[in-house]
Amino acid sequence: MLQETMHPGLFLSRIGIGCWPFGGGAYWGDQNQKDVDGVVHTAIERGLNVFDTARMYNDGASEISLGRALAGYRDRAFVISKVNPAKAYRAALREECEASLKGLGMDYIDMYMLHWPINPRGIQHFTKDPEVVKNPPTVEEAFETLAALKKEGKIRYIGISNFGIQQTAEAAAFCPDIAANELPYNIISRAIEAEIIPFCTERKIAVITSMTLQQGVLTGLYQSAADVPAHQAHSRHFSMETGRGTSRHNEAGAEAEVFETVALLKKLAPELGLSVAQLSVAWVLANPRIGCALIGSRNIGELEENIKCLSVTLPAEAKARIDEASQKVFDRLGNSPDYYEHSKERRIF
Repeated sequence: MLQETMHPGLFLSRIGIGCWPFGGGAYWGDQNQKDVDGVVHTAIERGLNVFDTARMYNDGASEISLGRALAGYRDRAFVISKVNPAKAYRAALREECEASLKGLGMDYIDMYMLHWPINPRGIQHFTKDPEVVKNPPTVEEAFETLAALKKEGKIRYIGISNFGIQQTAEAAAFCPDIAANELPYNIISRAIEAEIIPFCTERKIAVITSMTLQQGVLTGLYQSAADVPAHQAHSRHFSMETGRGTSRHNEAGAEAEVFETVALLKKLAPELGLSVAQLSVAWVLANPRIGCALIGSRNIGELEENIKCLSVTLPAEAKARIDEASQKVFDRLGNSPDYYEHSKERRIF
């Protein structure tokens, strides 16, 4: 089930497990460790190897939960974790890496990513410390430190997350061997198609997708924007009013276009013998330039449904209809892949 990605020698399963809910927390609610164990063990037994976590997920609880579940399975797993840009100073980044290793209970991390690019708006999202905002880490020190950690064997691959073309090129100037870029990509979040995916392909950087189901919107769970929990409706897909104070983007959203697309998915899915979620994942996997699509699975049942996507061949006609419908969302939102800030104040460029 593993396949070589655009980055030579990097083999990943076509779908991976997004571990943000692991450990439980305010955003996703409680998460039973027995369910985590079941998801992780079943995933590995079914041929999946990618598990994506981060220090910031549930204040480190996600890493701890994943580490517990992987006891006895470590050699069959490819673990991704991340450090936020406000902690990318040489000493702080090392401390963060050591803390992740301790939380995971591991000697090495398969891929360690800088979670967001280093720029003023990105830094301000992670810290209010005026000294850090005034004198943020440099791209040079961040990636030289990542390269040193790789040389020491604490990490196997260096990755980036939410980096645009310019930012990737800047990072590569100090660290040429960047293995993967993790970015939002799904039926209603297609901004990376035109430029970033081709750029990464040319540079032999694997693309890993996050937000594959747009936090439940692409499962057909919600009938309208009003049904989406406010804290999950703060992306530019939704109006400021729908976010009810959780949004930062100050844009009108594309709610009508989003749920017109969802309505089409609900019509097509049963015709194809799929759930809406399976159809949504199959659409992402139909793009041969995607190295791995991350999907959250809270229990074995959800995981088993997601795994079925691997055997789906999406008919060309169905894909074309989905592309046409979701193009309307793209036309409203534009080509900014930062779905949480105003399109003219984005953190990704």
